Amino acid sequence: MSLLEKGADNTSRWVDDRLGSSNFVRRSLNKVFPDHWSFMLGEICLYTFIILLLSGTYLTFFYDPSVREVIYNGSYVPLKGITMSQAYASALDISFDVRGGLLMRQIHHWAALLFMASIVVHLLRVFFTGAFRKPREMNWVIGSLLLILGILEGFAGYSLPDDLLSGTGLRIAYSIAMSIPVVGTWVAFIAFGGEYPGDSILERLYTVHILLVPGAILGLITFHMMMIWYQKHTQFAGPGRTEENVIGSRFYPVYAAKAGGFFFLVFGVLAALGGLVQINPVWLYGPYDPSQVSAGSQPDWYVGFLDGSTRLMPNWELRALDHTLSFNVLVPTVIMPGLIFTALIFYPWIESFLTKDRKYHNLLDRPRDVPVRTAIGAMALSFYVLLLIAGGNDIVAHIFRVSINSMTYVLRAAIFLVPPLVYVATKRFCLSLQRSDEELVHHGIESGTIRRLPSGEFVEETVPLPVAHRISLTGVESDRPELEGATAHGSSGTPKGAGYGDTHVVDAETGSRGAVSDGPDAHGSASHGMGSDLVGTSSYGNGSHGNGSHTSGSHAGQPHAPAKRRKSRGFFFEHKSPDTTAADAPVERELENTVD
Repeated sequence: MSLLEKGADNTSRWVDDRLGSSNFVRRSLNKVFPDHWSFMLGEICLYTFIILLLSGTYLTFFYDPSVREVIYNGSYVPLKGITMSQAYASALDISFDVRGGLLMRQIHHWAALLFMASIVVHLLRVFFTGAFRKPREMNWVIGSLLLILGILEGFAGYSLPDDLLSGTGLRIAYSIAMSIPVVGTWVAFIAFGGEYPGDSILERLYTVHILLVPGAILGLITFHMMMIWYQKHTQFAGPGRTEENVIGSRFYPVYAAKAGGFFFLVFGVLAALGGLVQINPVWLYGPYDPSQVSAGSQPDWYVGFLDGSTRLMPNWELRALDHTLSFNVLVPTVIMPGLIFTALIFYPWIESFLTKDRKYHNLLDRPRDVPVRTAIGAMALSFYVLLLIAGGNDIVAHIFRVSINSMTYVLRAAIFLVPPLVYVATKRFCLSLQRSDEELVHHGIESGTIRRLPSGEFVEETVPLPVAHRISLTGVESDRPELEGATAHGSSGTPKGAGYGDTHVVDAETGSRGAVSDGPDAHGSASHGMGSDLVGTSSYGNGSHGNGSHTSGSHAGQPHAPAKRRKSRGFFFEHKSPDTTAADAPVERELENTVD
């Protein structure tokens, strides 16, 4: 043993003698993560947040949020001698006089856009696959709160340079606050430190941007990671995968290596964007002047839907009792987003109430298998896209040489007509995909072999689907033992054999690859294979999911027997499960009891 290894060993023993951390570290290093690419979408959010913290810390050394007026005398010649705020002057100094300042500014801005995009895409993945269902409702709430806080954080950072474009956004925010009945005037006056533009808003936004919201986001991400670590990951149906285990790569060394490489990949992309692609050139907009508004001003994409809803809203106002209620601002910027985000946060409980589904779910749905949920998601996306287009209606009208008024009328009609049409089309498309899958499961795939029947008729022979593909289509555990070398599950819910032909499953019974207990979790006991293998399986345990026992069933000699799909759940499952034979009925009942 080398001197370095001996020192590391002595240090680890010293720490373990005082903290007793060896068991926790061993369990953590053996944690199993699924291998599907879509699970890395959440990683992008984490990595971009780290990059935002690092780049933002660098920028805070040089930025001054003061609104005190100064005369610019920096390196950018076109603005020399111009009166501006100290905040805008410091933004120009960062861009032109601070070494690496412009690169850091642009990396920071691109990372903010990617951070919001990764949150949205990750939420869409969770929504369409049903990963928000019991017991992961709180993770969905955390993701929704991260989206809201990300919008607030982005708006605060977007407003700090105090250029003409960001100042226009602040003026809109002031008008939104003023539109709130009763308390709006007081909220706007307190936030801005007086009548617009006030003298305190930048300092307060700066505190919110670098301290309050990042702290809240960091806390939510930490809690989110703890929940994932505690509850384990969801996974798609596949060979050896059940509601009681997780199959994939161990945290160390495979997943850690992949995560580290992916972080540097994300950083490399952001560095390339920051160095090669210009974004938010504040020196072209000039200092903020309340009497001016720049043409073609657009917010960042994640706020664009609010701008679009405001542009589409008719000019409705109510004047009564010497007060004016501005529906043209209040409805599209306060009431509508409030309803949208409330429905987003509580959606897991809304779906659970409608479907009467109270089961634990660790296997994910394919979007086509839940046509109503998928159609709702597609309808919401179409609604958002229309609002985003409306937010840039002046630019679109200019590019395509159309009347902006005509475009506004068309979008007003489309906002009510297009989402329902998208809902119907998406639902029918999902049902047609289900029928196509059912045809494959029942009849197999064409073999290219033509056979002549005794009657003289020519027919093409079909061959059964590969069982791994069949499982991914049906999600039925009783189909899994058809894989070569498969055996039934043991009472612990851990595969006994070599993993139904899947090399990613550890042989936990024979010990040929070793086994070590992960200790009890919220659902009972959990176990991980141990040893030099890079992949393994993690069990959810035998708690409220049932005892993990499955009957293998027998389909030998019946390659075209009807497959049983996961049980339909009313409103959100529109596809009728294929009929099963009497011999299959006991298997299906035992499977339902196990899942229950």
